[in-house]
Amino acid sequence: MTTLFDKLGGEAAIDEAVDRFYERVLQDDRIKHFFAGTDMVRQRQHQKAFLTYAFGGTDKYDGRFMRQAHKELVEKQGLNSDHFDAVAEDLMITLKEMGVNDELLAEVAAVAAAPQHKKDVLNG
Repeated sequence: MTTLFDKLGGEAAIDEAVDRFYERVLQDDRIKHFFAGTDMVRQRQHQKAFLTYAFGGTDKYDGRFMRQAHKELVEKQGLNSDHFDAVAEDLMITLKEMGVNDELLAEVAAVAAAPQHKKDVLNG
């Protein structure tokens, strides 16, 4: 079975997508404040590992899970549904700019915006 990770272009594509994605996020006034003081090299590594896992590139993920990773952002900085949607939007724009077709964008959206995923990020 070909995974979404493979369809998107594997490790090289995920690496490029994450780098471009964070360039966009760090310019996005809706959400950039959540990354103030963040070690972005480390953040990019975490995101690459997570997306590789989420898109089926590996069955192992050693990072913190969504609820734990975002708990402080929800409690202390007010991370909410609008912010989650802004992040998802930035990811979709990034992938579209990279030439990802609509069918694959729909698959990515299904993973990125899954109700349980959103609930975990927002500690709901």
